[in-house]
Amino acid sequence: MVISADAEACDGDRNATPDYLNALAAELDQLKKMEPKLNSTNPEILAAVGLNELTTLNEELDMVVAYYETKNECLRESLRREKRWLEERKGVLSAVTDQVETVRLQKQTEKSKLLDMKRKIKKMKDYQATLVATLSDLLEEHFPPPAPEPGKKTAGRKKTTSDDPELDLLPLSQVLELLTNKTLDTPHDPYVTTDDRFWPPYVEMLLRYGIATRHSEDHTKIRLESLD
Repeated sequence: MVISADAEACDGDRNATPDYLNALAAELDQLKKMEPKLNSTNPEILAAVGLNELTTLNEELDMVVAYYETKNECLRESLRREKRWLEERKGVLSAVTDQVETVRLQKQTEKSKLLDMKRKIKKMKDYQATLVATLSDLLEEHFPPPAPEPGKKTAGRKKTTSDDPELDLLPLSQVLELLTNKTLDTPHDPYVTTDDRFWPPYVEMLLRYGIATRHSEDHTKIRLESLD
């Protein structure tokens, strides 16, 4: 009975182990069935034979121990590799989780900023509407549109905007609103073209007090004066 102490590979050892154990079991059964025969009754010879058998058995047991130590070392190495792989995967999972959390927080921050900006814009629009309404009332009170001249009315003529052009003149509040909207909507081209609806005294007053300015090449165009 010979056992190889050098294990070539863990996978090969796994396949050889059942066969080896089966062989040992079969040999044990045979030994149980065999009747011991003494070749000699000399105590010294019997002691030598027993010592030889024990030595052989000890060598075989040493080979079995060496085999399982090799196999255990293979298993320990495999376990170490699995642990390293698990640690690496944990590190990757942690990094991905942190990245996802960072992106989520960034989205929440951007959403909060957007909502805050929308609230501020609405507040500014409401404030602007209040200012425009107040300014309109103020201008209506202190700078009313020109009244039609009684001498221009003739008997039998209908009071329509086409019959009396002065009724189509823009109030000062609308003139300022047009100039403001033009500046905000198209800052690259803030000029408004004046026509018959713009009452000349209004235009001259805006120019005189530096509220508006004329186009350098087209005197029919005006814009709000820059506040820089």
